[in-house]
Amino acid sequence: MKLQAFAHMDSLDWEPVEPGVSRKIGPYSESLMAVCVKFETGAVGALHHHPHTQLSYVESGSLEVTIDGITETLRKGDFFLALPDLTHGVKALEPSVLIDVFNPLRADFVTPAAQD
Repeated sequence: MKLQAFAHMDSLDWEPVEPGVSRKIGPYSESLMAVCVKFETGAVGALHHHPHTQLSYVESGSLEVTIDGITETLRKGDFFLALPDLTHGVKALEPSVLIDVFNPLRADFVTPAAQD
């Protein structure tokens, strides 16, 4: 894996993830990864879980965030932390952008088999 020290957002392509949800993969190493996720109003990041620690920053907009059965509305400037294997998901209340940081790397985001 070649270390990607810099990422210029305007040179990265948006990848569709779910209806109304797309992402840009930022810099990553084996132990850390940054991802920018864009949501249209009403778009849902379905409830899911994974073995990674996820720290997310609401860059813009507002979302209903559910973690382990608890739901809160978060707005620009807020954070949430999803510990490994906790079920979590979001619903965009307006156009929104999250910056997700994962430990370790979400290999499923960057391997060719994961993008089929």
